[in-house]
Amino acid sequence: MTFPRLSLREATSADAASIAAVHEASICVLGSDGYDDEQVQAWLSNVHPERYPLEQDGFRVVVADHEADGVVGFGLLDCEPAGRDDPSTGEIGAVYVHPDYARQGIGRAILETLESAARDAGLEALVLTASRNAVGFYERQGYAGVETVRLEMEDGVALACLEMRRQLVPE
Repeated sequence: MTFPRLSLREATSADAASIAAVHEASICVLGSDGYDDEQVQAWLSNVHPERYPLEQDGFRVVVADHEADGVVGFGLLDCEPAGRDDPSTGEIGAVYVHPDYARQGIGRAILETLESAARDAGLEALVLTASRNAVGFYERQGYAGVETVRLEMEDGVALACLEMRRQLVPE
């Protein structure tokens, strides 16, 4: 998938602040579709540039880079999630798009890039934890709900989310 003036590329440590800015903007604008203000603020407390595993073994972080506006989306794949019983299953840790660029196919392109990387790594399935506002997006991409989970944020605030799974079909 190609977008005028936009490219998908591997993230580098120099992208950390831009990734955090996209993450924050997406949560502030789109997160309120599924959560109240207290929950959105708690969710935002987890956004810090140093928390992204950029250039670390076992992870793939992809950014959507707009030639004029810089990073407008990102996605994270953990090819070796700790504690996973099934080594053939990886985890999508994030797919976020800046609200100004949302619903234009960029998130889907990021997700497809991560899924391709997962196949290349020999993974057969992916799991993820979807926020309420993202469930429909993932369902349209072939992910199925497994169970409702609670993500505990700071100060005891919890977000109800849906754990989802998709089997990867070889390309």
